[in-house]
Amino acid sequence: MSVPEALRPNGTGNGNGTTEPIPRPTLANWFNDGWITTKRNLIKIKRVPDILVFTLIQPIMFVLLFSYVYAGSIDIPGSSYKEFIMAGIFAQTVVFGSTYSGSAMAQDLKSGIIDRFRTLPMSPSAVLIGRTNGDLLINGISMVVMMSTGLVVGWRIRSSPLEAIGAVALLLLFSYAFSWVMAFLGMLVSSPEIINNASFLVLFPLTFISNAFVPSDNLPTPLRIFAELNPVSALVQAARKLFGNVPAQSRIPDVWTLQNPELTVLIGVAALLLVFVPLAIRKFSKISSR
Repeated sequence: MSVPEALRPNGTGNGNGTTEPIPRPTLANWFNDGWITTKRNLIKIKRVPDILVFTLIQPIMFVLLFSYVYAGSIDIPGSSYKEFIMAGIFAQTVVFGSTYSGSAMAQDLKSGIIDRFRTLPMSPSAVLIGRTNGDLLINGISMVVMMSTGLVVGWRIRSSPLEAIGAVALLLLFSYAFSWVMAFLGMLVSSPEIINNASFLVLFPLTFISNAFVPSDNLPTPLRIFAELNPVSALVQAARKLFGNVPAQSRIPDVWTLQNPELTVLIGVAALLLVFVPLAIRKFSKISSR
């Protein structure tokens, strides 16, 4: 049985048995599509609050764990471990928070909602924009919770308000760029369970073999070299510097990425977006056209 011309996705009926082509999306339509899909993800969080609750419990747990369990065992000359560790916890949380984009995309593909989206006259990138924007909001809320918890346990911001805002902005920018990486990976796997396991294989070395939890000078030489070149180390160093939490007696490694951490993070964010935004959109367009 053939599909009526008026119902075919490449045209719209005009009442006379003929079709009219769907108009090309404008910039205003693109922003509107992205906002609608962003609202979809925010409404999902509202209807399933467990997502947000368990996402916020993890950073609180890490702040309390590292502040009280390891603070007495790790000595940071010229500073306290509580101030040293907070930038590392911030970086770890926003990086791990970006994995939700991958698992959510894999879940959407599995549930069949993408089949519904492809019947709508909307930009292919709108679904991805909504997904990554939703994760950006969750990471923003996580930052507020972590900073509040840190202030309670003794962490302090020792820089200007503008510099502190810059630190938060860098952390969220990095998490947003990494969300596009995870969204792309989420479309490559066959189930949400796989993306969760695969992402941890990548994220654990990036976060733990870095200067997030211990000074990189304390690591064995091969791990120290990896940590000094690790982009997460640059993110942590930038946050530590902008929050005013760099230990007074610390030695910054003679590596360009750690000598210029803010610029390194911005370059990394730009590179991730330039590479993975087109890849993710192309992959989504390919999947939705099947």
